[in-house]
Amino acid sequence: MNQRPAKDEYNAFYEKYVQLVPEGNLIDILANQMEETKALLSNVSDTQADFRYAPDKWSLKEVLGHVTDNERIMGYRLLMIARGSQSPIAGYDQEAFVRAAGFESAAFSHIVADYEAVRRSTLTLLAGLPEEAWVRRGTANNFEVSVRAIAWIITGHETHHLNIIRGKYLG
Repeated sequence: MNQRPAKDEYNAFYEKYVQLVPEGNLIDILANQMEETKALLSNVSDTQADFRYAPDKWSLKEVLGHVTDNERIMGYRLLMIARGSQSPIAGYDQEAFVRAAGFESAAFSHIVADYEAVRRSTLTLLAGLPEEAWVRRGTANNFEVSVRAIAWIITGHETHHLNIIRGKYLG
């Protein structure tokens, strides 16, 4: 899928993420992004992954855990809407998820492996969608959204956090 979603396909909050996605085949972009993320984080130790650039900010472990949790949730939304469900899908509290996850006690290598597993799942899901599913719409977090928009949001959300990781954690 190469067509960027229209602004009426997602909540305006997500515009900042959609705009971060470059032009091209989204599945290829997601696959390349996974390799870039793994390479960026491949030599990060658990001590480095515990770093917080400010007392009230997440550690690097928590940031990557959040990216992974968010992709899982967005992937579920994408699956439900792609399959034609019209049931509204609830939102989630990202702060509560991070607090409850226990990322601080996990090995960073496990968090990276979990990220990769989730991304591979997203890639196989997207690769198997029929063309007509990409434009289906449903309701998630009280807003109408298309399958295509969710895929772009997943991609841009990770890009947003990779920019922060490069600038604040590994810079």
